[in-house]
Amino acid sequence: MAVTDVDAELAVLFADTGDESVPAYERVKQLVAEQIRASRWSEGDRLPSESQFVNALGLSRMTINRALRELTSDGLIVRMMGVGTFVARTKAASPLFEVKNIADEIQQRGHRHRTEVITVREEQADEEHAFLPETFGATVFHSVLVHFEDDTPIQVEDRFVNPAEAPDYLAQDFTKLTPNDYLSRVAPLTRGEHVVEAVLAGAQECRLLRIDRGEPCLLIRRRTWSERGLVSTARLIHPGSRSRLEGAFTR
Repeated sequence: MAVTDVDAELAVLFADTGDESVPAYERVKQLVAEQIRASRWSEGDRLPSESQFVNALGLSRMTINRALRELTSDGLIVRMMGVGTFVARTKAASPLFEVKNIADEIQQRGHRHRTEVITVREEQADEEHAFLPETFGATVFHSVLVHFEDDTPIQVEDRFVNPAEAPDYLAQDFTKLTPNDYLSRVAPLTRGEHVVEAVLAGAQECRLLRIDRGEPCLLIRRRTWSERGLVSTARLIHPGSRSRLEGAFTR
């Protein structure tokens, strides 16, 4: 059965999900999960809409919405505002202890990377983004990019760059190379710092990542240094349903 073929067959499958004493939203979750586990609905396939589920199964929109929200939290499906609901891809793994180029990570997984540039501009440094105390109020470079794996946005990169370390930063075409790639050439990394938090993305970040408000996200706060000093600070925001962090260490 194709995912978009919403007809009596869905109702039959729903009837087979178990005892009617089980809450209806749990039975909907069982139905969707079973189709995914059995590979009838494959990674990246578009699921029926809420309205199609409501019509096919004779349930309330509230019941269907709860089932889909919980399946999203479980990482089985991805809901993209204005686009639809899809079977989730295997979570993208990002290194916890290393600073890697996201384009390389995506290509190593056999997928296509592309970047959407939101802004690249010069700004006045506030207290948080002054690279030295004496640079408060001086110029910094600010870029906001969205990184895509195939057609799915997986990271918002919000970065401030020290002009003394990368004076030509604003002139780069970040649809052709990543900030990480460029900065590693002009200001080779000697030290890095990661802080990882679980957060709820802001309204703009939800829009850029095409996720619902309230979906948990992973936030990596990253600072990198060259031998001359601090090069950049970045906020890297990943939808929790599409990403995981992994690392290895030895004693």
